[in-house]
Amino acid sequence: MANVYTTDWQRTLDQGGYGLRAAPVGTQAGATQVGVSVYELDPGKRNLPYHAHFGIEEVVVVLRGTPTLRTPEGERELAEGEIVACPPGRAGAHQLINRSDGVVRFLMLSSKNSADLIEYPDSKKISAQAGKWGTPDAVAYMLPMEPQLGYFDGEPE
Repeated sequence: MANVYTTDWQRTLDQGGYGLRAAPVGTQAGATQVGVSVYELDPGKRNLPYHAHFGIEEVVVVLRGTPTLRTPEGERELAEGEIVACPPGRAGAHQLINRSDGVVRFLMLSSKNSADLIEYPDSKKISAQAGKWGTPDAVAYMLPMEPQLGYFDGEPE
């Protein structure tokens, strides 16, 4: 059974200023082509590092609280019930920050793709991911953006 008001968290993160609780309610409901997860974000925490997906689109739906959304245009506070689309590419870079005194609850919906490239502008790194997350065939590489390699670098002559 899937419910956006669940407290049966499947994933927790608590790393410095980052922290969240998450449940994959879309998977629990039987979805295979779209990702839907419910998240909670405690006061003073950020959901994840600021990032942009190049292989998927994400949509944020605020269920409770007033998170601050960081995008390339700056920061703004979201209201309960507000929906924001984060398109693929640098224009869709995003991060949620809880600067309020209460817990924030939100849904994150996403398209699914067999591969994704994620850019982290603050830390100058990228993540290349492919395959179904959590399976033996899945791969995920975290790499620095610099130095850039040439197409034939390292190839035999």
